[in-house]
Amino acid sequence: MTKRATALYLTIIALLLGLILLWYTASFLTVEAGPVMFDGQRALTDVQTQVAFGPRIPGTEGHAQVREWMREELESAGWIVEVQETEAMGHPIFNIIAKRSGEVPQIIIGAHYDSRIFADHDPDPAKQKEPVPAANDGASGIAVLLELARTMPKDSVPVWLVFFDAEDNGRIEGWDWILGSRAFVNELEFKPQAAIIVDMIGDADLNIYLEGNSDKPLRTEIWNTAASLGHDAVFIAQEKHSMLDDHTPFLEAGIPAVDIIDFDYPYWHTTEDTPDKVSAESLQAVGETLLAWIASR
Repeated sequence: MTKRATALYLTIIALLLGLILLWYTASFLTVEAGPVMFDGQRALTDVQTQVAFGPRIPGTEGHAQVREWMREELESAGWIVEVQETEAMGHPIFNIIAKRSGEVPQIIIGAHYDSRIFADHDPDPAKQKEPVPAANDGASGIAVLLELARTMPKDSVPVWLVFFDAEDNGRIEGWDWILGSRAFVNELEFKPQAAIIVDMIGDADLNIYLEGNSDKPLRTEIWNTAASLGHDAVFIAQEKHSMLDDHTPFLEAGIPAVDIIDFDYPYWHTTEDTPDKVSAESLQAVGETLLAWIASR
């Protein structure tokens, strides 16, 4: 063999060894990295971001900004984003729908992103005409949905994440509760197996009781999943409140639905519903439970 042939032979061997090493390294790093895990601290940052936009009252600049921000976060996580534009009681409604494909979803997980016009439960009468910051009552549920979008395995059952508009302004002239979710269900052309609403789930002193109007077999599944993860101190297997919430239109349409909500929140509809009242650990417990429950379907 000539020196030139030997050199060519050695070069080919070196290239092959390099390719094998590159493949091995890439495979090893992929295995080591594993799936992206739900991060309660990252979800808490999303709560802070939403509140920093200011009031997310329908028709305000903050409302428009948070919609665009949610779209960017969802698309960067690989989801297809659609906006359902409609109207209720003379108010424009913008429901944000995130999906991974055109496949009909088995599960819908939803939360509302709007905030209340007036802090009418504030103990200080002088503050009762101020807007609600809505860190827990609104932003916490949205933060969990966004973190689910980042961490839900791509091979999960088909899921839609729905960000409902115009939920929180009932008992105000010209408004009603749950306008966005009613509009969404009214236009729904299929029946998913389950709809799960997360609302007010970031409270640092989190106590989520079984909600009285929720589908009983479905809520049992979720609470059992929470208990299996060690979150039974948060998901309390006792019935307490019966709520009118974004799960109501689904129930009325014959779709099994559950409201995951801690209604024992002392800052509800006050100016003190601020990010310092929200806990990364609470967001983590809810997010982990939902991911595990989806994986079990």
